[in-house]
Amino acid sequence: MTDLQMSLIGGAVVFVGAVFVYNKWQEHKARRSVERAFSSEHDDVLMRSGDAPVPRQEPSFDLGAGSGGDSAARVEPELPDTVIGADDVEERANAAAEQATSLVDPLIDCLIPLALEIAVRGDKLIPALHTLRHVGNKPIHYIGLAVSGDWEPISHGGVYTKLQAGVQMASRTTALNELEYSELVTRLRTLADEIGAEPEIPDMIEVMGEAKNLHRFVAGHDAQLGVNLMSNGAPWAISTLIGALEKQGFDVRPDGRFAMPDGDGGVLFTLSTNVTLGADTTSHLTLLLDVPVVAPARDGFGSMVACARTLGARLDATLVDDSSQPLMDETLAEINGQVLEFYEEMAAADIPAGSTRALRLFS
Repeated sequence: MTDLQMSLIGGAVVFVGAVFVYNKWQEHKARRSVERAFSSEHDDVLMRSGDAPVPRQEPSFDLGAGSGGDSAARVEPELPDTVIGADDVEERANAAAEQATSLVDPLIDCLIPLALEIAVRGDKLIPALHTLRHVGNKPIHYIGLAVSGDWEPISHGGVYTKLQAGVQMASRTTALNELEYSELVTRLRTLADEIGAEPEIPDMIEVMGEAKNLHRFVAGHDAQLGVNLMSNGAPWAISTLIGALEKQGFDVRPDGRFAMPDGDGGVLFTLSTNVTLGADTTSHLTLLLDVPVVAPARDGFGSMVACARTLGARLDATLVDDSSQPLMDETLAEINGQVLEFYEEMAAADIPAGSTRALRLFS
């Protein structure tokens, strides 16, 4: 083979190599362009494992300032087709804040912050959180700091950078005790490992002290007031009585009691026939007001007395106390004054009667 042929072959090899390298470079440029075009997708941001950790933010329900430390983990939402007014945005934020504090309430719950390693979707959190909803008879609720900067209940479709668990520290029957708290801590650590979070566990001694104080308040304000109706003649037939009570506005309950609706899906007061299911007659009715769960504005006691008087006239009955002594107007007025004082005490403790806090504590 001549020198000329060798030179031509060498040049061809160099040319083909250059073309190959050029094509690879163009392919690389095209791939990088595609990657950059889709690099703003939410899932890519949320799945980053090499980003610097989000600075820790202590739990707070001051939602107006809650977005200061979370810009690194925030995913900007897409703009809607229609413009949302500032009033609408504020209203939604306030609604989210109210709903969040009704679930995890710093006054009646032991709050446990959970720092997430990365932002996590609610769809992945909810199944895990459902495995820990109670310890003893104390409910556990969760809220999350959404990428919008608002604390809200964990929901499908939401994305959260922090969580907060809250276990109710007292109920009508008991305070949160050491055994329940230990169980909570153990199970919560397991749950945290599953979702990639680090819990900040409060000191048990402090929590037990707060739980006992709260239960002391609940026990001291667990008040129920009753007004009785005694037949002035023969006992009433239950079948006839049911019709009269339904006309008065009572709803029949499966346990044989009757409930007076408050107009908003709740109960204003109840009535018992004081006989077992299946009895044919009764001569004694009891109207009962669960004082801490009825808001003062509904005037539960006044409404109950007015209802008792109407029934007394319709059924030929007398209003009496638990000792079967007639209830005079002066006595009823005195009791009403005590009810008003009771409401003031509850309001002073930031647990107004009929509020979400009261309903949770006295359920």
